[in-house]
Amino acid sequence: MTDIDDLLRRVSVKASAPGEPLPPPATTEEVAQTESVLGFGLPSTLARLYCEVANGGFGPDYRLFPLWGEGRTAANVYREERSMSESGGEVHWPAGVLPILDWGCGMYAAVDCRSPEGTVLVFEPNGIDGDWHRAWYLDSESLAGWLEVWLSETGWYEEDAGEDSEIQPWKMARQRLSERE
Repeated sequence: MTDIDDLLRRVSVKASAPGEPLPPPATTEEVAQTESVLGFGLPSTLARLYCEVANGGFGPDYRLFPLWGEGRTAANVYREERSMSESGGEVHWPAGVLPILDWGCGMYAAVDCRSPEGTVLVFEPNGIDGDWHRAWYLDSESLAGWLEVWLSETGWYEEDAGEDSEIQPWKMARQRLSERE
């Protein structure tokens, strides 16, 4: 079991490494405002990550979206994906799954906010024609575990990642995509 206080301290150290300065952390009021706009709460580890480390700008590759603010944010991308999903006939983005990072080429890392642990998913829509459940993969059972993998530089996205780091299909995808809010 991960000590979240220690984990967030280690994430903060790595996030603050030399490079671009981090944005200030989100305030608890901004988190509450975001949750109100989204219509669901954030898992506690995700809320603490944004409030105690920074409002995005750190993490694997392209770095976490800001939670809220100007430009491309987790909240804005979620609302955009849900809007496209609902208007297009075929639902491709489940309710309560917040995109936190853009991997590029239409791929996202997202947190299932319905899971207390903050299950981390990968949305990989390339080559998917319908059957949107096939675009969803389980990256980590928890946000804490996902952050540990980032800290240890052993994620599937690392250049020298081994075959043990391959992601698996998200078994709940079909069910969650068929649910209405």
